[in-house]
Amino acid sequence: MTHPEFIDDKALRTAADRVFEALQDAIVRGDIPPGSRVGETELAERYGTSRGPLREALRRLESRRLVERTPHVGIRIAALGHAALIELYYLREALEGMAARLAALHMTAAEVAGLKTLLAAHEADAALQADTAYFQQEGDFDFHYRVIQGSHNSTLTELLIGELYHRIRMYRYQFSAYANRPRKAFAEHQRIVEAIETRDGDLAEMLMRRHISSARQNIEKHLKENA
Repeated sequence: MTHPEFIDDKALRTAADRVFEALQDAIVRGDIPPGSRVGETELAERYGTSRGPLREALRRLESRRLVERTPHVGIRIAALGHAALIELYYLREALEGMAARLAALHMTAAEVAGLKTLLAAHEADAALQADTAYFQQEGDFDFHYRVIQGSHNSTLTELLIGELYHRIRMYRYQFSAYANRPRKAFAEHQRIVEAIETRDGDLAEMLMRRHISSARQNIEKHLKENA
């Protein structure tokens, strides 16, 4: 016999999962802008849920550093200052360049094939074809995540897929929509995969560094234009 409290707990988790995924996508896509303040009542109405699932979803988002909760102030969507964001991109350029080099040396044939399949799925996305956005789901659906995992270097993976991963994802997506960046970024991903497949570590590192440097320059240009 199933206890009622188990059913309630399962229902709560299911509702929290739905709200969590919807909120995370809204934050990553910029539908709820970085730094903006949000209220529980507003969010509960927006996502058609009760306070219990919403609070569970917010706790999960807080653990991913996508929202910040301040006593007597409320909930705010996480934001990086301009200087901190640019510093982070310089760090990404160096570390993800190394990840691409190691991926060229250590990725298995199956992992490379999976990376190519992933890009084929990305290419079919209507927003990418229209050159308006390049949205990648998290984890194994994320090109950068796959390359980092493919380095087979646990220390590097921990550094790059840690607490800042989801915040970086947010800025990657939001700034990819500027200056015809989506198709260009996708083409850069394709060249990186080609270098990894041919086991050319030097080329893979150079292409990844150039890819992230180009993204950083795009961000700097946008920030300057909107200063």
